[in-house]
Amino acid sequence: MELITRIKQAESQAKEIVEQARAEAVKIAEQARSERNEAMEKALEKRRKAIRSATEQAEQQTRSQVDQLAAQGRDRIEQLRGRAASRQDACVDKVVQRLRSL
Repeated sequence: MELITRIKQAESQAKEIVEQARAEAVKIAEQARSERNEAMEKALEKRRKAIRSATEQAEQQTRSQVDQLAAQGRDRIEQLRGRAASRQDACVDKVVQRLRSL
């Protein structure tokens, strides 16, 4: 009789140990999942910051290049206008001289 009682107590203790182990395993798994999600969120935020930084840097470089190209274009236009004006004056002088010689 006493042996049966001990066996039942041992079974009860074993069930408690199994339940505790199961509960602890669930707790550890949930904690690991939480930590993984947190690490993933941090990695995503870091990635977003890197993308924002790269985008801002690219925009600044693009603006700088656009400004530089616009300045070069304005300089080129002024050069062409200067050359055209001098040629225009020379052509007008030739036309006027020919008209006078007629």
